[in-house]
Amino acid sequence: MTQSNEDVADSRHSDLASGAAWMRGEIMPITQASIPVNDWGLIHSDITYDVVPVWEGAFFRLKHYLSRFFRSMNTLHLDPGVTESDVESVLHELVSATGLRRAYVAMVTSRGVNMVPGSRDPRDCRNHFFAWCVPYIHVIRPDLARSGASIHVARTVTRIPEASVDPRVKNYHWGDFTKGLFEAKDAGAETVMLLDSDGNVTEGPGFNVFAVKDNRLITPDAGVLEGISRQTVLEIGRELGLTTDIRSLPLEELFQSDEVLITTSGGGVAPITKVDDRVFSNGAPGEVTMSIQKRYFEWATMPEHRIEIDYDL
Repeated sequence: MTQSNEDVADSRHSDLASGAAWMRGEIMPITQASIPVNDWGLIHSDITYDVVPVWEGAFFRLKHYLSRFFRSMNTLHLDPGVTESDVESVLHELVSATGLRRAYVAMVTSRGVNMVPGSRDPRDCRNHFFAWCVPYIHVIRPDLARSGASIHVARTVTRIPEASVDPRVKNYHWGDFTKGLFEAKDAGAETVMLLDSDGNVTEGPGFNVFAVKDNRLITPDAGVLEGISRQTVLEIGRELGLTTDIRSLPLEELFQSDEVLITTSGGGVAPITKVDDRVFSNGAPGEVTMSIQKRYFEWATMPEHRIEIDYDL
């Protein structure tokens, strides 16, 4: 993931402009934030999180991200004793303190430290919430988000099965993605896409995948996080008159697509012009993809999708 200089705004608090965290009721430089080495979030990846983008001084679709975060906590039996309103207040306070106008803001709940010596019972852990904020992160470099990126389809690893780790719960189980990224980088690609054990497209590290074919927008229904940016693009697609399909997407069908695009909270919509050796749209971003990308950033400026941040807190 990369960040561009244009995403770092002038700040009243220069010590926080490069990143800040909220922990135990205090805001601090992100370099000072820490959790115990025996926190189950660290040693067992027993943790969930969500990330909301700040675009031009406002949260984009914050309520959607908060709702998913609380669903994830409920699924994992995590209860740090905070409400949606509490978390929203923390996120406002945190971003305001950094002065960042474009930011990547994470809300996190960890299982915490087991409070009973020798216990292996997760119910004996004290769950805790924290948050952090950094300048806006781009999953795909901004230049490639304009000209088109390349994706490698991993061959040495498949997506973790849903029966093992629920992909609808945002998590830090990135062993499959990380292995795939090494494979992709060795192949000279920007990023990686994983298949399931049946050869169907799932997702990549931090993004959902879409295929465009005959005025139809297709995205996988299994093995994926139900991304807020994914949801936004499905809504935009219908607004633009596209038919939307949420279903299995075999790799061979993807290769026959007219266009391929990805969606992510870290950059919105990005065109994919090459998957393995298959080139799409003559190596340039496709017309449908660029229409969706343009509309996505128009949505990001619309009052009904924004919650403005008070930088005078």
